[in-house]
Amino acid sequence: QSFIDSENRSNLTDRADSALRRMSRDIANALPNSVRVATNGNDQFIEFVPISSAGRYRASVGTSATDDPLDFNASPIDHSFDVLGPSISVAAGDMLVIYNLGLSGATVYDGSNIRPLSVTGSLNNLTFTGNNFPFSSPSNRFQTVSTAETFACDMTNKLLLRYSGYAIPTSGQPSSIASLNGLATARQMASNLSGCKILYVPGALQRNGLLAVYLTLTQNGETVTLMHQMNVANSP
Repeated sequence: QSFIDSENRSNLTDRADSALRRMSRDIANALPNSVRVATNGNDQFIEFVPISSAGRYRASVGTSATDDPLDFNASPIDHSFDVLGPSISVAAGDMLVIYNLGLSGATVYDGSNIRPLSVTGSLNNLTFTGNNFPFSSPSNRFQTVSTAETFACDMTNKLLLRYSGYAIPTSGQPSSIASLNGLATARQMASNLSGCKILYVPGALQRNGLLAVYLTLTQNGETVTLMHQMNVANSP
């Protein structure tokens, strides 16, 4: 019986650890200041926007007459710019983000600093549509994104679920299993979930955010609880 109990605990620990590591890998690729959490009864949710690619835009004319810098105050609007460094891979549906602060007027969640990209392929010059961006990046950084992702603790069914590939919401964070089921198909990451706790300190431009996730799994009379802390890069 002692051997069986030990095997049960080991199995639960491996499952919880695998789920937490997967969450950590995905969240490490989150757009700065896009991580947000929500609670609905006993259910917990972590939403973020994964980065497709990133780089630096040309901010001023260099030594060539063909240099194409991005002018944030141009009239008519400047819709293109050179990418400094390696070319950027742009797929259909990708959108451009500059200086995502996670605040009203500078967040992908209200559409203020995200623009559709017009040309796809491996590019050294990006073209977008829409208005001027509200703010330039002090480091001349940009990111491309396409969809949002959520990890959900479904305590009714005792499951840890992953929803991905749905459109970035602009009308509030989806914070129920039913609303997420209407956006994407859930993928099960862990079962036998008996406890879930998510704590997030967003941090600031000068330091990373800190996300702590506690998962408790119970099966065959055995229970294990694992906690994993994740640094969230929030410098846009």
